[in-house]
Amino acid sequence: MKRIILFFCVFAFAKPVLSQAEGANSQTGQDSTKVYKKRVLETTEVDFLTSYYTQDGDNAAVSGGIGTEELTDVTGTFVISIPLNDDDVLTIDAGVSAYTSASSSNVGPFDDGSADPFQASSGASSSDLWANVNGSYSHSSDDRNDIWSARVSLSTEYDYFSVGVGGSYTKLFNEKNTELSVSGNVYIDTWKAIYPTELRAFTAEGSGLNDRLFTQNTITGNVNYNPRFEPFDSEGRNSYSLGLGFSQILHKNVQGSLALDFVKQQGLLSTPFQRVYFGDVADSFIDNFQLADAIERLPDSRFKVAVGGRLNWYLNEVLTVRTFYRYYFDDWGINSHTASVEVPVKITDKFTLYPSYRFYNQTAADYFRAYEGALSTDEFYTSDYDLSKYSANQFGFGVSYTDIFASTKIFSFGLKSIDLKFYKYDRDTTFGSSIIIAGFKFVID
Repeated sequence: MKRIILFFCVFAFAKPVLSQAEGANSQTGQDSTKVYKKRVLETTEVDFLTSYYTQDGDNAAVSGGIGTEELTDVTGTFVISIPLNDDDVLTIDAGVSAYTSASSSNVGPFDDGSADPFQASSGASSSDLWANVNGSYSHSSDDRNDIWSARVSLSTEYDYFSVGVGGSYTKLFNEKNTELSVSGNVYIDTWKAIYPTELRAFTAEGSGLNDRLFTQNTITGNVNYNPRFEPFDSEGRNSYSLGLGFSQILHKNVQGSLALDFVKQQGLLSTPFQRVYFGDVADSFIDNFQLADAIERLPDSRFKVAVGGRLNWYLNEVLTVRTFYRYYFDDWGINSHTASVEVPVKITDKFTLYPSYRFYNQTAADYFRAYEGALSTDEFYTSDYDLSKYSANQFGFGVSYTDIFASTKIFSFGLKSIDLKFYKYDRDTTFGSSIIIAGFKFVID
């Protein structure tokens, strides 16, 4: 039944169309001369994208706002765009992401050696594989002024599974100088809740302090360890988004756009394995690792709004300036500002450089508490620094090679472009990250 529903959602937005010959005959008669119509996509294109990401910091949410945030991630994605006819394009992309994380390894810090929030454990949560596949179908009208699309997606990781469906409609008018668009998406997620090791003994089936973890290790500090813990009743989460867009060519060298996005989430919005430590409860330890007083607790609903705009200015054949600004707010108390600028520099007819800068600033969520800042009487609390107050700077540099004729051949694939980009990101906390991204576009003759 789920496959039938997904299949229907893919084609529900599709508009039945005549072939080029049928369309011409229906308008001008069987013997009339056919009018040439440029295909939306001339030939099948294949993109391969890969990235290598690293991060580090001292405010891990897994260990209650203290401890290592070290993580490395490698991804690989294939995107295949297939022209079905003059008007319709089918796009399929599939990717895999593999990470190793000293931070998440401390979901179970007592698996070997001496437990410490600033050291990695060899537990099962120290690495994982995330995989996803997306399929989208788009149809363009004969005059290319109307574009419909529909998409489905599936993704999975060790602790969650997600299904998504969505669609969009774009209208171009004013000789294609003006564009309006609307899009919507629905994601249905299911968690497989994984809790910190020390709390699993305090479920209904657990044995409390008689659990082997506590009988085979010595609790120091508060030896009468008694966490505030109840497993989540529901492990589902639904997300609904609506996006509105407007784009306008303001001048032959200037284009501007505006976007307004709404997101509504309901269900399990807390991360089950992120610890919280209360300031009014005495600390308990095994080795150097502080035992959780509770897990993150957040409301089961969240409403987000983002409004932003872009202004792209083509200065000359060498320089272009691309600017972006976005304001975001939600009902958890976060307000943020994002501003970025990118200045592509065309150094030859095939090579372009991409220096960029991005600034980000946000207020803290109402429920954020630093390490031991929460109280046992609080209803909601988190020590996830992604929800804290901070500012961040990101510097980037990229280079691209483009050959519109795809004259370089690799087997039967013509190499159309290569993109390489590097970004360095730093918060005004201890957190920092780097990412290298490479992309290759091929066409199939």
